[in-house]
Amino acid sequence: MTLSKSELRILLATDGSQGSVVAEDYAFALARSWGASLSVMTVLESPPGFDPENPVNQLYLTELMKQATSALVTLKARAVDRGISVHTRIATGIPSEEVLSAATGEDPDLIIVGTRGKTGLAHVLLGSTAERIIRGAPCPVLAVRGEDPGRRLVEQGRRDPADLDRILVPVDFSDCSLDALEYGALVAQRLKASVKILHVLEPVSYGLDFTLPHREKRESIRMAYTKRLSELVSALATAGVPSESLIVGGLPTDSILDAARTQPADLIVIGTHGRRGLSHALFGSIAESVLRKSSCPVLTVRSLKFRPGHRRVVSDRSHQPTCNRGTRHANERQIDQ
Repeated sequence: MTLSKSELRILLATDGSQGSVVAEDYAFALARSWGASLSVMTVLESPPGFDPENPVNQLYLTELMKQATSALVTLKARAVDRGISVHTRIATGIPSEEVLSAATGEDPDLIIVGTRGKTGLAHVLLGSTAERIIRGAPCPVLAVRGEDPGRRLVEQGRRDPADLDRILVPVDFSDCSLDALEYGALVAQRLKASVKILHVLEPVSYGLDFTLPHREKRESIRMAYTKRLSELVSALATAGVPSESLIVGGLPTDSILDAARTQPADLIVIGTHGRRGLSHALFGSIAESVLRKSSCPVLTVRSLKFRPGHRRVVSDRSHQPTCNRGTRHANERQIDQ
């Protein structure tokens, strides 16, 4: 399942904010570690209906251009110091749309963005540039929080952001979550990292009372999922990726974040959509909730991006635990978009 390093392309979207600077650390480190080419873009933001011919707007764009050009020159110098060749570009428009357009044209293997931009906390909430990019990206997206503790460690000379040794991958056995595991295994292989496969059994799936039949059903469900997780661990082992599995009970977002803290995890790889049901309407997207609250980087997988010749490790995507295949969609809420 290896890829030629020379074929890999990374696109970094930056706005020059502190959050983006942290994302730059990861982009530099991964480009160097993977031997990937790095393209960096920044967008001069102009809202719909913005008239670039208006004299006042022209002054505004000119000032933005000066700032962006200066920031990219500084970024390029930092990259050169680390032995990394960078191609830079500046676009004008709505940031998420321009980044997605660039991704369509450049066909990167990975997009890297910061989740806290110049607009602060409100920018992290629903409708943020990062989330819009994730929803429309043609490849996986690595989202890095601006206050990521990894940067402080880098500044202290104690850790490289590319040292993502422990990867957490939540799975609900939907195709999307298994695609995320497939991509997580590839990332782990390239970084020589280990993978923790997490499945969350929610309280609602145990039934509304604690009668013996419900307890028996709960144990039957757990045993079936344990068996399937064991098969996934074995599949990763064949690719030389050390892994182990974990089943916990609770609400998915809280359980994922708790596992990331206690294991601990350097990176979460998660699918952006999974099984849909009533709980999705009540609680919204688990992937987005994890993205907003995680203290470690989150790599979201909406659509797979592999080079020709890739051989799947998690190949049997249609195989599901059989204990409650007919009712699982209605009774459990899992990784969902």
